[in-house]
Order: sequence, then structure tokens, then C-alpha cells
Amino acid sequence: MSAEALASRIAACRLCEKHLPHGVRPVASFSPEARLLIIGQAPGSKVHESGIPWDDASGDRLREWTGLTKDQMYDSQQVALVPMGFCYPGKASGGDKPPRRECAPQWHGSVLEILPEDRFTLLVGTYAQNYYLPQTRKLSMTERVRTFEDYLPDFLPLPHPAWRSTLWMRQNPWFEEHVLPRLRQLVAHRIR
Repeated sequence: MSAEALASRIAACRLCEKHLPHGVRPVASFSPEARLLIIGQAPGSKVHESGIPWDDASGDRLREWTGLTKDQMYDSQQVALVPMGFCYPGKASGGDKPPRRECAPQWHGSVLEILPEDRFTLLVGTYAQNYYLPQTRKLSMTERVRTFEDYLPDFLPLPHPAWRSTLWMRQNPWFEEHVLPRLRQLVAHRIR
């Protein structure tokens, strides 16, 4: 299946429509050339409105961490943006609801088949890490990020870049000192 055909099928997906209080609006971007894959949680309310992945303060922080410009991040020939849940799941106490569980099993395999085999994947947040690194479920997100070298060259786990990550970064200064320079180096290697 072509990337365009798959994108159309994803856009037409209504698999969990009855669970989405704000309606269905799948948000993802990918192409057969994208050697950097960023897997996040699910679109937030702002992304749901715009239809543009990472079009919020979390996206600004993620670009800062990775060294990507907006143009680079939104160039689907270079960067694939694929969340664990493609639609905004709605609010819960303390933040958004978790990504819908139906989404990744339904669509991720088909997206991964389209992407190059030599891709590098950023696993942003616990949901992506639990799905793609199931052997690490007993570890905390902090432990996964601290031991990021264990998952290279295929994956690099990151905290979610929400506003809460500011406090986390203060408590874990090694992230800025050791992880971010290596992250930027690995990302730059995949971008032309």
C-alpha cells in the first residue's frame, strides 16, 4: 500500500469514534523517505483543532530538545510523526486521557512497513515506551531515559515534553548534560 493510500485510510478511521468526546480527527504524518520517526502519545486539544502534529508548547520543547526546526519537523520526507493514539482522547483529571488502545495495533504496523528500515525512533512518553520496549515495563520512564544507550541504535526514550517536564529536568540534570547532546547528534544524522 502506498503512503498516500495508508494516510487516507487512517484519516477515514472511525474505530474508536464512540469513545472520542471531541470527535474524530486522526493526526499523523509520514512518508517512505522519513528516517526519523517520532512516536508520541496522542494529539492534545490544540493539535486536534489545527490538525498539525506537535503544534503546541510540547512541540516547541520537543523541537528544542531535538534541534529540529519547524520546517524540518514538518517535512514528512524527513520526519514521520506518529502518535500512539491518532485522535484527541479528551480531558481527564490532571491532563489528557491516555491514547486509545485500539490505534497502535490497528495502524502502526502498516506505517512501519512504509518507513525505511534504517530509521531512528524517538519514543516520547511512557505509552510509546511501554509499547515498543515491553521488556522495560518494570522500569520507570526516568530509568529508561537514563539508560537510553541500551536501546540504540533503533530507539531513544524521552519524557513527554509537556510543561511538567520542566520540574523533571530540574530533578534530573543529567538529561540536559548527557541525553540532549546525544539526541541532537543522532537526529542531525537522519536529517538532510
